[in-house]
Amino acid sequence: MEDGWGGSPCPASNYEAFAFFPNGDGATRGTRVRDADISFCPRCGTSLTAADQYGRVRPVCPRCAWVHFADPKVAAAILLQDKGRVLLVRRINEPFQGHWTLPAGFVDAGEDPRRAAERECLEETGLVVRATRVIDVIAGREHARGADFVIVYGAEIISGDVIPGDDADRAEWFEREHLPPLAFRATKAILCIV
Repeated sequence: MEDGWGGSPCPASNYEAFAFFPNGDGATRGTRVRDADISFCPRCGTSLTAADQYGRVRPVCPRCAWVHFADPKVAAAILLQDKGRVLLVRRINEPFQGHWTLPAGFVDAGEDPRRAAERECLEETGLVVRATRVIDVIAGREHARGADFVIVYGAEIISGDVIPGDDADRAEWFEREHLPPLAFRATKAILCIV
């Protein structure tokens, strides 16, 4: 299967670690992107420094010893299949504007990931679905604003017609042998394992 970029949509390993650690000059450093988002101690207001804490370089307050532990961002996706075809949506936003992915989005604080996947599918495809099972959990952030974990659910259609919406301008069924350019390695990985 071609991914539109001249290669297979399947990564060498479905579980490659793909993380984003820029420091401005293209190199990597010990502080993760989300750790860099905090500069001051929420307890005392002191500027944070980077220190090795609990096996990783983390923002630490030199005054009160508070340590920042970044919470992961979680996304949920729906994989709909019908007669050897998969339903994909085309992104209207960067990153990967114009490329295709599973209907997916971020899980809100306090939201059940299964309900989040169903909500995102409705918003992006016009379809009311019921998530039936977890297909996989894919770890690894692909870009600075991306999720650390993507929970992918299989689902069944309850009602509706395929009508793109929210941050998708198209929603279409594709045969696995004729996939369009895919947006994310997580999408490529999941399409290879089911």
